Amino acid sequence: MRLALALAEEAATAGEVPVGCVILRDGQIVGRGRNRREEKQSALSHAETEAIREANLTLDSWRLDGCELYVTLEPCPMCAGAILNARISRVYYGARDERMGACGGVMNLYMEDYPNRPALVGGILERECREILGRFFRGLR
Repeated sequence: MRLALALAEEAATAGEVPVGCVILRDGQIVGRGRNRREEKQSALSHAETEAIREANLTLDSWRLDGCELYVTLEPCPMCAGAILNARISRVYYGARDERMGACGGVMNLYMEDYPNRPALVGGILERECREILGRFFRGLR
């Protein structure tokens, strides 16, 4: 999660909402991403989708079973769906997202009867994850 936080800091420096994501398989990093929506002018360029894309290339497969995803902010519905479709085994997130969260913040997509649902753990380094988001949004005001 600390590497995901470093990626979130990188996103903030670039003027992006500070969210970072890292994907591991067998303890090795296979994908990393940060928000790049402004940079790419793409609604699809969330930290999770960027990390999933890199992991797909690294592993030469769309299937990411056996992988663990660490993200600083609870995944939104789009990212939660991408995680399901990629067959990621475990999701760890930092701060809960009460506005767009699809892992309990607004709803929990993983409570539905999908095959290959990931195990879910929230609140990892939550204070640090919230702080970076708070600093970023205070700076915008």
